[in-house]
Amino acid sequence: MVENATVAFSQALSAFDFAPGDRLVTTRNDYASNQIMYRVLALRRGLEVVFAEDLPEGGVDPESVRRLAAHPRCRLVALSWIPTNSGLVQDAEAVGEVCEALGVPYVVDACQAVGQLPVDPAKLRCDYLGGTARKFLRGPRGIGFLYVSDRALDRGDYPLGLDMRGAERCGEDGFEMIDSARRFESWELPYALVLGQAEAVRYALAAGIEETGQRAIDLAAQVRERLGALPGVRIGDRGRRLCAIVTAGADGWDADGLVHRLRALGINTSASTQEDGSRMVRISPHYYNTEEEIDALVEAVESLSRSARP
Repeated sequence: MVENATVAFSQALSAFDFAPGDRLVTTRNDYASNQIMYRVLALRRGLEVVFAEDLPEGGVDPESVRRLAAHPRCRLVALSWIPTNSGLVQDAEAVGEVCEALGVPYVVDACQAVGQLPVDPAKLRCDYLGGTARKFLRGPRGIGFLYVSDRALDRGDYPLGLDMRGAERCGEDGFEMIDSARRFESWELPYALVLGQAEAVRYALAAGIEETGQRAIDLAAQVRERLGALPGVRIGDRGRRLCAIVTAGADGWDADGLVHRLRALGINTSASTQEDGSRMVRISPHYYNTEEEIDALVEAVESLSRSARP
């Protein structure tokens, strides 16, 4: 248990003793906080951070990952399964196959995937996978989790911030680690939030991740198609596979202003920053949303877009 998906990711990164000249391979769609961590490691440890190429239709090219990760100093491959600013679903399984074949550790940020996609670390072949209780799992803010594989534990991986939760002191200079993923936890945990996360997981499993996730993805596809047909509205999502996140922009509106106006109409969206620095509206339907609510969203965007045109 950790505070959030970003802490989960940082705990995983801290388990590697990077040296100058070591390589980390990542994608052009990784979460901004993760990219900041890579930059810090480059500055402090001399880590070489390289970005795999995208496929023409969007999303990371596994063969580009293969070429870059075959480097003799490659220590880690890191991937955001679904970026926060797009409906793109990256081919995390194919990248996992590449990492397994090369014997390179693999870290997956599943923050946006948990709750809308079935998650099986064995199929992903990952060493670490981080997630959050909120987002599509709909649990409380301020709690998340980190999956640690048996392979990583057998290697003796442990975080830089190891404390009494994960280890015991042995004599003046030694310590003995807990023989489980608990070594990545901190001593103090918000137990009310841990219980809330557990209940959110039970609820999601009882409802059925495959069924509810597909329902949300189908609703998002409707939003994408209908908004994309409106004059002056553009859709930002690219990729072979798309999920229940839609990014859109409307001529005459900045993203934050459009979010504000939609919220005044009782429609909850958010604004996200794209890779090119532009801002777009993020629309994230869940399975409990209705077709009538999709109608209301489309009508509102159409009206606001029309009002902004000369």
